[in-house]
Amino acid sequence: MHADLQPLAFLLGTWRGEGRGDYPTIDAFSYEEELEFAENGEPYLVYAQRSWAPGDGSPIHLERGFWRPAGEGRLDVALAHPLGLTELSEGTVSGGVVELRSVFVARAARSSPTTRYDRRYEVDGDTMLYEQWMGTLEVPLAYHVSARLRRVTAG
Repeated sequence: MHADLQPLAFLLGTWRGEGRGDYPTIDAFSYEEELEFAENGEPYLVYAQRSWAPGDGSPIHLERGFWRPAGEGRLDVALAHPLGLTELSEGTVSGGVVELRSVFVARAARSSPTTRYDRRYEVDGDTMLYEQWMGTLEVPLAYHVSARLRRVTAG
């Protein structure tokens, strides 16, 4: 593993679990999810997220991207969403907690109206809790999803 990744090593592996979502413009929902953080010898983590409906397993969402340490407890994240948008976030990492705030969301003409994401991940051993807030053209920043995940494979 690249030495710069040591502050993020607690994220490595595959995480699975269940979550709940809500937003002012949609009905509350439940979902199942998998996150994967992998290293490849370079100074960034490769990130993959997918979620699906409980029961029938139909896909709900996915994201792909890169998490890059930016020195002194700082972190840069670049994500692509199939909703026609990309997200660049900055944040902090300390004591098993990552806090991110998007600094730029680029949208295609017919994409999701999303303008901002804030995220918080907290890892305690093999348990990850996370929360995400979302802002759109119609709704300012509001709670969107949260989940409890267990590490199922180590990185």
